[in-house]
Amino acid sequence: MSEGLRARITAAKQRGEFTALAAEIPYAGFLGVSLRLDGDVLVGEMPFLPRNVGNAALPALHGGTIAALLELTAAFELLLRTEAPVLPKTISSTFEYLRSGKPQTTFAAAEIVRAGRRVAPVRVHAWQEDRARPIAAATIHFLLGAR
Repeated sequence: MSEGLRARITAAKQRGEFTALAAEIPYAGFLGVSLRLDGDVLVGEMPFLPRNVGNAALPALHGGTIAALLELTAAFELLLRTEAPVLPKTISSTFEYLRSGKPQTTFAAAEIVRAGRRVAPVRVHAWQEDRARPIAAATIHFLLGAR
């Protein structure tokens, strides 16, 4: 890993603000995903964009955009809470779509289930108006220290 990337990761951890780092991931930038600390909780935020609609009849957000928000939030939670020098690599993921995503801003928060030496499962959920009413959830397993 380049020293420049290591320095940007360290600076993002110190600021508690990962949006600029996430924007370096093309799909995160395309979706407009931002990541910020709200107290001690890392919150991912995806603003509503008309191109993110998957079912125009409802309208409802495309499941892939919701999954991307969940995965990005989970990966950056690991980056924040562990000594991972690079963004962890996804090994497997299971997504649960609980209700339709309305055409509005969507939020996500993650919790590390257990961070081992090589693998870490992370549980993450997404909501819109009410955090107690998630629209989607996922369990994602990451390989730590992957290059």
